[in-house]
Amino acid sequence: MKLGVLKTGRPPQSCIPAFGTYSDMFAGLLGRDAYDWRTFDVEAGELPDSPTDCDGYIITGGAAGAYEPLPWIAPLEAFLRAAKGHAALVGVCLGHQIMAQAFGGTVIKSPKGWGVGEHEYSVLRREPWIEDGVETIRLPASHQDQVVDKPPGAEVWAASDFTPFAGLVWPGERAISMQPHPEFLPAYAIALIETRKDGPLTSDQAAKAVASFASTDDRARIGGWIARFLSAAA
Repeated sequence: MKLGVLKTGRPPQSCIPAFGTYSDMFAGLLGRDAYDWRTFDVEAGELPDSPTDCDGYIITGGAAGAYEPLPWIAPLEAFLRAAKGHAALVGVCLGHQIMAQAFGGTVIKSPKGWGVGEHEYSVLRREPWIEDGVETIRLPASHQDQVVDKPPGAEVWAASDFTPFAGLVWPGERAISMQPHPEFLPAYAIALIETRKDGPLTSDQAAKAVASFASTDDRARIGGWIARFLSAAA
């Protein structure tokens, strides 16, 4: 399976030697040998020639706001609309937000402020790629923007009080997305928090976020869900 990574950002430069790029993180989550990986630098204006160049696409996180007038966002949205239903789509964080916006939803800088650290989400739908009996999941969060209006045709599969539209699925359209980061190792998430301590995060916010990683998370489980989704959607 050819799997394209639509790269919308990069980790802080200081973190790349230890943890790699977002493409590296997704390859680590899903298996470096499990797919024929392709990476497209969307920020630099690079997109596949056709939505069918790959069997599926992962749209990564990044520092931009989906609502910002950046030159690469509208072409990415147009590509996603063209790809919807023709290739498997998995959006994470900014990728989740851009998918929602491209398909008719609304994204804003949330008045709730930053969501950082390990967050718990309720699983609201039993999709075919989700095994029975899972009521909640824990994953790293790192965002201040949120989807606030659900796109037409989308359903919510994961939610929390802080992030009501934390996971979206477009039934029959081979498209899913999520606000939290299954690709983040706890060590990377903590390193990212440290780069933001004393701006834009306060020291207290950073300390509480770091402490939240004392509990185990569901990265491996969600990686399995994404892999099952991709296998079924290919």
